[in-house]
Amino acid sequence: MKTIQFTIDENLLAQVDNAAASRGETRSAFIRNALQLALRRMTVQQMEQRHAQGYAEIPVVSDEIDVWGPEQVWGEA
Repeated sequence: MKTIQFTIDENLLAQVDNAAASRGETRSAFIRNALQLALRRMTVQQMEQRHAQGYAEIPVVSDEIDVWGPEQVWGEA
């Protein structure tokens, strides 16, 4: 672990402290978890953008997916 120092608005700090206390975490643990979550969300967003860009550049043609139509029939319940 590495100790860092940063500036934070007092109101936001109070919210972080309250949230951390309600979860039984330390301030540091809460902030670490929040940063990890933000980084995971960024990664997912980037992957979704690449996925959308790929389909925009090379759109799906119906022949690619028509073959799977019969597989979607679940039968009677």
